[in-house]
This record gives sequence, structure tokens and C-alpha cells, in this order.
Amino acid sequence: MIAFVTTLRNFGIAIRRGLGDAYFRSLAYLVVVLLVTGTIFYWRFEDWTLLDSLYFSVITLTTVGYGDLAPSSAPTKVFTIFYVLLGLGILVSFLGRVAGHAVEARMERQDKKRGSDSA
Repeated sequence: MIAFVTTLRNFGIAIRRGLGDAYFRSLAYLVVVLLVTGTIFYWRFEDWTLLDSLYFSVITLTTVGYGDLAPSSAPTKVFTIFYVLLGLGILVSFLGRVAGHAVEARMERQDKKRGSDSA
């Protein structure tokens, strides 16, 4: 449980640090737009609830794919193909930036700790 809380804290720190970076903000905006687009599309065309639609969008873009929900018509299958191809690149870029900011934050904490140890 401690590891989970620590990871969540570090993720929050990385997000907060990233918001100062214009490229990071652009990617974060694109991720939100992507999730909203997918959610609305599946809600409208698959008649799923908003929660199911968001769930499917997240599960699809993270390539988890539990298989409990699946597009049932040809248009939604075609949309899903393009949604994954476009969305996966955006999501990987965003998560890479989050990881970069997390590493920077950790290195700064280590440098600060070394500086206070030598003083």
C-alpha cells in the first residue's frame, strides 16, 4: 500500500511539474480531447453508458483490452482502428513526458538530499 501511495504521489508531482511545460500541456490537452471524443462516440453509436464508453476508451488506448465490451458495428470498428492508431501515439508521448518529469523531480530531490548531507 505504501508503494502505491508513493507512486501516486510521484505521479502527481510529475503532472504538476509538467504543467509548466507548454509541450506537456499540449499533450495533456490532446489526451483529454481524445478521451472525450472516444467517450462521446461510443456513447452515441454503441448505446453504452457514459461510464462504459469512457472505460472502453481508456482500456483500448492503454492496450489492456479486457474484452468485456467490443464495438458491434462496422462504423464503430473502423473508428476504433483509427482511434487506436492515433490515440496510442499521443498517449505514449504524454506518458513519456510524465516519466521524464518524474525522473527530473527525483534527481532534484536526490541532489537536494546530497547537498544537505554535505552541509
